[in-house]
Amino acid sequence: MGIPSRIPFETPSWSSHRRENGVAYPGGQFAHDAAVATPRSPCPEKKFMSIDWSRLRSLIDEHDKFVISSHIRPDADALGSELAMASFLKSLGKTVHIVNPGATPAHLTFLDPEEQVHALHQKQGLVQAVENCDIHLIVDTSSWIQLAEVGKVIKKTASKKVLIDHHVSSDDLNAIEFKDTSSPATGCLIHEFMESQSYVPSQWEAECLYAAIATDTGWFRFPATTGRTMRTIAALVDAGASPAQIYNQLYEQAALCRLHLSGIAMQRAAVTCDGLLAYTYVTLADFAQTKAHPADTENLVNQCMKLKGTVAAFILVEQHNKQFKTSLRSRQQFDVTPIAEAFGGGGHRQASGAMVPGPLESAVENLVAMYGEQLKKQGIEPPAVN
Repeated sequence: MGIPSRIPFETPSWSSHRRENGVAYPGGQFAHDAAVATPRSPCPEKKFMSIDWSRLRSLIDEHDKFVISSHIRPDADALGSELAMASFLKSLGKTVHIVNPGATPAHLTFLDPEEQVHALHQKQGLVQAVENCDIHLIVDTSSWIQLAEVGKVIKKTASKKVLIDHHVSSDDLNAIEFKDTSSPATGCLIHEFMESQSYVPSQWEAECLYAAIATDTGWFRFPATTGRTMRTIAALVDAGASPAQIYNQLYEQAALCRLHLSGIAMQRAAVTCDGLLAYTYVTLADFAQTKAHPADTENLVNQCMKLKGTVAAFILVEQHNKQFKTSLRSRQQFDVTPIAEAFGGGGHRQASGAMVPGPLESAVENLVAMYGEQLKKQGIEPPAVN
């Protein structure tokens, strides 16, 4: 295949590039908590957006029937947040359904032993539940596209829409928003709400939230991780969450076919943009050869980030509709959201996703070109060679 290994890349002068994201909360206020540094901390804690959780509690108290939904291909943050929030609502005697656009990935079913999470068309009555609920609670996404078939049903209902999310990219969902883009995970926001209600999570709820936060922070190595994050994690461990058991369930249950697929993807990994960008791809033929599943591509893009000198990476995964699902990653100084948004996707500064039109050669060329443009625009250049 004519997949390029590099593109011409001009080296601009170094400059920093940052984008501030103000988010409107109910009442139209923009607020931030004051950072407080302990005597042992030479650097102050990051500033966080202040959310009025009493407004959410009032909405809960005023209504009885809830549907909770999240994005297509739900990850641990989506599922853990949904399950923990549903459990809290049920403790108040509310009727709750968790309805997602698609099925729970097999490697995350351990979070839902009672099979509370359902795909929209998985069983009879779910569409009616969505149509007749008082409040539709959307977690871990602010995008109509990410809500897929569930979003189409939501648009037609008269129910109140309530949003809990931490993503930068956002559509107008006509929802009451409880959003903090400085938070490393939606699971952190769910726990923050529980704390505001003096609610101590059960062991299972703590496990759901631990998995949510651990995965969305890259096991606490991503830049959004703070002391506040770790204090939340400590509270969840105190409530019964076992880091060893959760890690084992998430990362030590792989089938042999996943390892074979990983080997194929890593064998074809390439670098471009003067070594700043790494990428790979997975085709439908690879799935057929290895008997692996699309969920087995999760985290493969992060392997590309292990290459010395890279500041960004992407993976393309072929879909049956001739498009390619792409996962975009970067280090702290580089923002990939403009690239994702150009294809109708979105996410975080360092982790976003989108669907890219095929065929494979043009998908790679288009993404490499856009990465090259953004690297120059954001003033990222390769390190000087002595």
